[in-house]
Amino acid sequence: MTTYRRDPEPPPADGRSTGRAVAAGTLTALAGLAVWAALVFPGRLDALTPAAFLRLPAEGLALLGLVLALRGRARQLVAVLAGVALGVLLMWKVLDLGFVAALGRPFSPVVDRGYFDSAADLLGDSIGQRAAVLTLIAGGMLAVAALVGMPLAVLRLARLVNRRRVLAVRTVTVLGLVWLNCAVLGVQLAPGAPIASTDAASLAWSRAGQVRADLRDERAFAEAVTGDPLRDTPADQLLTGLRGKDVLIAFVESYGRVAVQDSTFSPGVAAVLDAGTSRLNAAGFCSRSAFLTAPTFGGISWLAHATLQSGMWVDNQLRYDRLVASDRVTLSQAFQRAGWRTVSDAPSNEQDWPEATSFYHYDKTYDARNVGYAGPKFGYATMPDQYTLAAFRRLELAPAGRAPVMAEIDLVSSHTPWAPLPRLVDWDAVGDGSVFAGMPDQNASAAEVWRNPARVRAAYGRSIEYSLSTLISFVQTYGGDDLVLIVLGDHQPATIVSGSTAGRDVPVTVIARDPAVLGRISRWGWQDGLRPRPDAPVWPMDAFRDRFLAAYGPQPVGVLAGPGSAEPRRTCGG
Repeated sequence: MTTYRRDPEPPPADGRSTGRAVAAGTLTALAGLAVWAALVFPGRLDALTPAAFLRLPAEGLALLGLVLALRGRARQLVAVLAGVALGVLLMWKVLDLGFVAALGRPFSPVVDRGYFDSAADLLGDSIGQRAAVLTLIAGGMLAVAALVGMPLAVLRLARLVNRRRVLAVRTVTVLGLVWLNCAVLGVQLAPGAPIASTDAASLAWSRAGQVRADLRDERAFAEAVTGDPLRDTPADQLLTGLRGKDVLIAFVESYGRVAVQDSTFSPGVAAVLDAGTSRLNAAGFCSRSAFLTAPTFGGISWLAHATLQSGMWVDNQLRYDRLVASDRVTLSQAFQRAGWRTVSDAPSNEQDWPEATSFYHYDKTYDARNVGYAGPKFGYATMPDQYTLAAFRRLELAPAGRAPVMAEIDLVSSHTPWAPLPRLVDWDAVGDGSVFAGMPDQNASAAEVWRNPARVRAAYGRSIEYSLSTLISFVQTYGGDDLVLIVLGDHQPATIVSGSTAGRDVPVTVIARDPAVLGRISRWGWQDGLRPRPDAPVWPMDAFRDRFLAAYGPQPVGVLAGPGSAEPRRTCGG
């Protein structure tokens, strides 16, 4: 039978020793709070409430019991290892919060390690380079503090437990009984916040399973990406239904389902789309719309671009890296093989992009450096969408005697932080972009907008209205019989706009004046107009490539005309 000695009485203390004792007691209290917080700190924004920190963690009681049972170096080793584990756990929870808020999913160390550079760039565009640097420095210091400070905190508590063993045994026994009773009775401080907590152990177990699953998924993806029957399709069997057409794929940044339904700003976006449908119909254009489910949420747009183009589900950076190193056929490569001039227009790029030629097979790449823009920057956007489209027309569509063009154009005026925002000007006045000078100062800055979530949501809605209005005006002004425009979003906006329960659907629309172009997709069941209704068809984005190529490839006789159609109209509006 084990017996415990009574804890010795502390010796009388003078003023200096009293001060040291107070400081030591404060450090011990802080160490206890740090360990407690690391164990009960929630990994979800919606669970980040005061009640979350008033729970009793089973893992803390288990650690306390283990420290009581061990002696000497074994106790110290366990304390250090437990402290490191708690530091890693706390960092993981913080990363989960950030990833859920920005991307709608938890952090994964297997697939997310390549995002930190892009995150730093985005932070700089959102809050300024100086603030971004200070934020990153603070984040690094917090990470070091967690990995160094948590082991020191657990060591300090272990020493206290060793000195006060009787009190520690009584404490762990009483708290253990409280935890057990609360667990059996299901006592909760608030919905989803039981007093008897096992969150830390559950999180560690689930994340270990997630890592194993991610590793399996990536191995399967690496095998799947090598098998592409499109590689063997003859060039004369590709895109026969679009010969002679200029085909533009316009990605509208952050254009998600939330923009067109069930939000405070969706009525404004819907009004732009409905008015645009009428205007384009009057100009002889028709449109069909639906939804695509994007592989990403809140950001990392290049994953959506790669998914649409390759027909593979590219939902993380590791998959993207594997894909662009493969010989998978993209839509742009298929167009190139079929005789189109292929172009990428990515105005946010300010450095070379090797994959544009090595993987996407673009004949020409435009970015922030080579389109002659002399105007101001608008937040993340190096130039307004109107200038992007005007420069593309000047450089690619206006020259005479050219080959048909296929292009992917990225419209980024609706990119986070959604402020400041340009205004639409007369197309003849666009010039070199100097006409936009002064506009950023006439709008609220990103820092001002982001002080209030309601203002953030309103700014997002206005940015989508601007981008869509610009596209509609471009088609109305410059569109001809041979223009085919595919407009889609890349992903939903971040959680601050979309909410914590939003899905990943984005609108997609095909616009053309030639009725034969839309006749090719009549079997898709897409809805008339620029705005998809809530019950519009929903496809996974990786299904688009193969369905698109099938629709515009060689067709059996009679498929295109449809029942009762003798001769197609010359224009959609005819």
